[in-house]
Amino acid sequence: MYNETHSLMDGKVHVYKRGRSRYWQCATYMHGRNHRKSTKHESLALAMDFAREWYMAVYVDNIRMQQSNHAQALIDKASSLQQTEPPAPSLHRPAPIPRKKVQSSGHTFAEAAEKFIAEYSVITQGERNERWAQDHVRRVNTHLMEFFGETPVKDINAGLVQEYRIARHTNGYKGRTPSRSTLHHETVTLRLVLKTAHRYGWIDAVPDISPPYKTSGKVKHRAWFSPEEYKMLYEATRDRAKNPSRERYKTAWENLHDYVLFMANTGLRPDEAGRLEYRDVTIVTDEDSGERLLEIEVRGKRGVGYCKSMSGAILPFQRMQKRHNGQPTDQIFGKTPRNLLNKVLDDLNLKTDRDGNVRTAYSLRHTYICLRLMEGADIYQIAKNCRTSVEMIEQFYAAHLKNTLDASAINVRKPKKKPKKSKKSKADE
Repeated sequence: MYNETHSLMDGKVHVYKRGRSRYWQCATYMHGRNHRKSTKHESLALAMDFAREWYMAVYVDNIRMQQSNHAQALIDKASSLQQTEPPAPSLHRPAPIPRKKVQSSGHTFAEAAEKFIAEYSVITQGERNERWAQDHVRRVNTHLMEFFGETPVKDINAGLVQEYRIARHTNGYKGRTPSRSTLHHETVTLRLVLKTAHRYGWIDAVPDISPPYKTSGKVKHRAWFSPEEYKMLYEATRDRAKNPSRERYKTAWENLHDYVLFMANTGLRPDEAGRLEYRDVTIVTDEDSGERLLEIEVRGKRGVGYCKSMSGAILPFQRMQKRHNGQPTDQIFGKTPRNLLNKVLDDLNLKTDRDGNVRTAYSLRHTYICLRLMEGADIYQIAKNCRTSVEMIEQFYAAHLKNTLDASAINVRKPKKKPKKSKKSKADE
């Protein structure tokens, strides 16, 4: 039995102490087998430092073993092909050419990645979402470390990074070819690791690793509900709230109905709505429009911001507060009701739009923005109210709405000027 256990490196390393031992032990599971070792330290802090270094050493040894096995397999395959007839031409994608290992010395990518992971979560604490930092760690451990692990950072250049992109496209991950945005995120993580190496003086400069043949990608609009589809959605949630299949589900369906109306009338992100408390919302009468609306203090990925809702958000807010006897510090919605929302969307055949874009709770925010644009709201004010930029709205929303095109300004016909008649001179008369 273990008296105490601690996890490191995103749960990949475990430090524990056995019942009768005075030393801390460390363990990890890698490539189908367990690895264990005694840290020979009684101090937990020293044991954790030892466990981190030990894990990286085990990781590098396993990568070397895999690469050695892969190289031997390629040699065996090549020798077997030489003994047989050459294969017929194939239209399938050729197997990737193994990268040649250049013997070089210096700090490796694994060392720079370890420094980056240790720094990033601490330095950006409170400034970046925790999941964003975890995604960087996942990209390093899942993809980048496998390719660049023991490569010295000074040998990583634009050509080597391009080989990495080709390998990712050729092999994929679990049989899936990565998307454009996935490779972009991996490039961002790689650049951050190289910047860490540059700060410590391991490389003279960060190389330019941007894609060499980059073209403007296809702009896709965000999945949203048209006015007719939005009406179908809230009528369906209202019907389920009034007539639930079982009485015990009545409150859940009522909460979903109010959630849909609230989100589509405020434009909040799902995570912002999840953090929202009753004390963050105030019912006021707007001085400019004279309408009653909600003033919301929003806490999201961009810190604290403010939002003024449509008048349609007041009734759902009041119903939620009355139904749950909401106290100032209670959360209004809490966890996003994904399962119930997906069930309704599936029943209405609205889970995807005609372009195959998947609709989620985020689509209610997109619906708010699109409907406001269709009704002629100022794009700058929408951007401020939704805590985003005008460029984002123009790229992902306004470009796909026909109502943003002014036919009177497009179909302009300037009157043609009549040719002037030449005056006859007195000599001609």
